[in-house]
Amino acid sequence: MASAQIDWKYAGTLGTIHLLGLLACWPWLFSWSGIALMYFGMHFYGLFGIDMGYHRLLTHRSFQCPLWLEHCLAVIGMCSAQDAPISWVSTHRLHHQESDEAADPHSPRESFWWSHVGWLLVKNPKIRCTATYDRYARDLISDRFYRRLESPLPIAAVYFGHSALYGLAGLLFGGPQLAASWLIWGVVMRTIGVWHISWAVNSLTHLWGYRNFETRDDSRNNWVVAFWSVGEGWHNNHHKHPSSASNWYRWWEVDPVYIAICAMEKLGLVWGVNRPDFVLTTTPIEGA
Repeated sequence: MASAQIDWKYAGTLGTIHLLGLLACWPWLFSWSGIALMYFGMHFYGLFGIDMGYHRLLTHRSFQCPLWLEHCLAVIGMCSAQDAPISWVSTHRLHHQESDEAADPHSPRESFWWSHVGWLLVKNPKIRCTATYDRYARDLISDRFYRRLESPLPIAAVYFGHSALYGLAGLLFGGPQLAASWLIWGVVMRTIGVWHISWAVNSLTHLWGYRNFETRDDSRNNWVVAFWSVGEGWHNNHHKHPSSASNWYRWWEVDPVYIAICAMEKLGLVWGVNRPDFVLTTTPIEGA
């Protein structure tokens, strides 16, 4: 890794957002409504955009929905500044195929730091290239909507466009101070929170936790990550059955993303939901 080149597109974005996050220490920018927006946004954008949209729908096709809803979930995912759908899905499918092997983009076997964020900061032409996208995300490439989202301009437009709505709403409801507070807490701090929660699934759930299933990788179920990631932290369950819309295999392994999918199914918005056809009643095989 010593000869790796920094990917300034990613490093610059991550560094800038984290530096802006330091403004949250300024008392003038504090507001309880900003804190509420941060927590609401972490769950809304994380659950519907990243977990349901990018992950369970686009990557694993664990349920079906109208194309307009699929595209809406993808745009919500872009509001967390976690790459465009094609590159995100391609990388995650590669991770599943090579999980914790040499070709895995972010295995903690390299190091905790590498799996959490380090892999994003360096250039890796093996995963960020047309050939890899064509191999692992051909279904998305065939959709002109996703091809158009892959360039930097749409990503920036979606992120800054939705950020501007927070600022405008703050101005209308309380003036410049509230607008600035909502931008820092409701956008910047929320983005940082969703980033680290998502990264923790790559890092912590391949290091610490218990295992329900023997898998060829190091995936584990981690209570803390599962809470903050609204169900994604039941990661050993997911790696055993990646096409399942549910990570809920034991009574305590509550999966809010799956609950939301079921609610949308009741409303007729989704169908063809892939479900596990069993529940686990025995004790975990490791680390309970």
